[in-house]
Amino acid sequence: MEFQRVEGTDKGKIVLYALSTCMWCRMAKNLLKDMGVCYEYIDVDTLSAEEKVTVKQEIKKWNPGGSYPTLVINEKECVSGFDEAEIREKIK
Repeated sequence: MEFQRVEGTDKGKIVLYALSTCMWCRMAKNLLKDMGVCYEYIDVDTLSAEEKVTVKQEIKKWNPGGSYPTLVINEKECVSGFDEAEIREKIK
């Protein structure tokens, strides 16, 4: 399982769990890109069945509802769903 890396300004470890077909996930990716921050993402729906199980367990640690997008910031905070104001606040 391989995360994709988007280069930018280092604001800590930012990981986005997304779906390739999700409009809100695309909006989260675009926001992070517009903010110019470095982050990693994985499109869960493109993974093998076994990898999906592993990743979904990881997501549920941060976001028990398992919704997308799930954004984990510095392994301390999580933003579930697309909330531009909250994302901007947590990634300064």
